Amino acid sequence: MSHRYAWVLEVRPGYEEEYKRRHDEIWPEMLDALREAGVRNYSIFRHGLTLFGYFETDDLEETIARLGESEVNRRWAEYMAPVMKIEVDPARNFPYLLPLQWHMD
Repeated sequence: MSHRYAWVLEVRPGYEEEYKRRHDEIWPEMLDALREAGVRNYSIFRHGLTLFGYFETDDLEETIARLGESEVNRRWAEYMAPVMKIEVDPARNFPYLLPLQWHMD
């Protein structure tokens, strides 16, 4: 069963176009790592400097574990660190996830 998750992060001021460019050119191996970790239906939206990410996965803990073990994910995080601010939930070592407030099918 697929579960929905969302996060909010920030682009560093002045890096909006660079953030977009890097995602337009996302590494194929990063997409493979996300898929292998169980991530589906992943989208990122931007409003000003605010990023809103949405994804689905069957097993969040497994997804986090696989991404945490992924060398490609580690390199992508290093590559993106200069252009974005990331707040990590220390309990999960993953960006803070937003609690679902309402959903309509």
